[in-house]
Amino acid sequence: MDRIQLAATDRSPRVDFDFATGHLSLHGESYPEDAAAFFGPLLQALRTYLADASPTPIVFEVGLAYFNSSSAKALMNLFMPLEDAAEEGRSITVRWWFADGDETIEEAGEDFAADFSYARFEMVREIV
Repeated sequence: MDRIQLAATDRSPRVDFDFATGHLSLHGESYPEDAAAFFGPLLQALRTYLADASPTPIVFEVGLAYFNSSSAKALMNLFMPLEDAAEEGRSITVRWWFADGDETIEEAGEDFAADFSYARFEMVREIV
C-alpha cells in the first residue's frame, strides 16, 4: 500500500501514513473547510490497510495543537477501525501528544482514551 504524505496547511495537519512500517501520524492543527473531504480518503486507506492480514504493529501518533468538532468526529472515525483491529488481536497503539499545560487537548485525549478497550492509548506530555 502506498504511503500517504501530506504537508500541513493553515487549516489541516501534516499527514504521514507509512503503511509499510505501521507508523501513522497527524501533526499540526485541524480545522479544514471540509473535514469529510480531507479525512475521508485517509479513513478509506486505513480501512484498506487494516483489511490486510499483515500482523505489523500499528502506532498512530496524534499531535494536534487545535482541532474543531468536525475533526474530532473524523478522529473518532479513524480510531474506531483501529479499536476493532485491536479487538481482533492486532497490536495497536495510539499516542496522543499534548503540550505541557494544554488542558484542553489533554482532556480531549482522555475523552478519546475512554472509548478504547483493546487498543493501547498513551498520553504523551510534550515539554515545550
